[in-house]
Amino acid sequence: MANHELARQLKDVALLRGEFTLRSGRKSSYYFDKYRFETHPALLRAVARELAAMLPEGTQRLAGAELGGVPLATAVALETGLPFVIVRKAGKQYGTENRIEGALERGERVVLLEDVATTAGAALKAVEGLREAGAGEVSVLLVLDRQEGAADAFAEAGVPYRALFTSESLGIEEEP
Repeated sequence: MANHELARQLKDVALLRGEFTLRSGRKSSYYFDKYRFETHPALLRAVARELAAMLPEGTQRLAGAELGGVPLATAVALETGLPFVIVRKAGKQYGTENRIEGALERGERVVLLEDVATTAGAALKAVEGLREAGAGEVSVLLVLDRQEGAADAFAEAGVPYRALFTSESLGIEEEP
């Protein structure tokens, strides 16, 4: 599927208009509902193929933060054969009490797969969890960068990142 066709389909399926409060607390006239494309098998597969093609050379493990990053990590793992881990928001209070689920080897080069970033706060918390668990170099691949501060936050934290799409590349603008 050509990138412009994927962009059109993602917008058709996942772009919602209205009044929304984002995780960052910001108000927005649009919401990119990741679950609407992540639960659509053909779209998830197409996104996974594009993200797989963007993986940095030498990637050893993928990661997905709960909840939206898990389908992405799973789909890209199936596409590439790379193993993945799941990053919890916090360690569970029972069993292993792990924050990172799955096997992560110390020093591995990990790519965190994320759906949407506004300020990058959630992604950076997941990166922190991966680093605390022993990951080596950690980079981030996003489906959508809303272009509202994520790039600066990643740069400030020294985390390389790339986005499949930006709000601008999808032609998404705030409405008055």
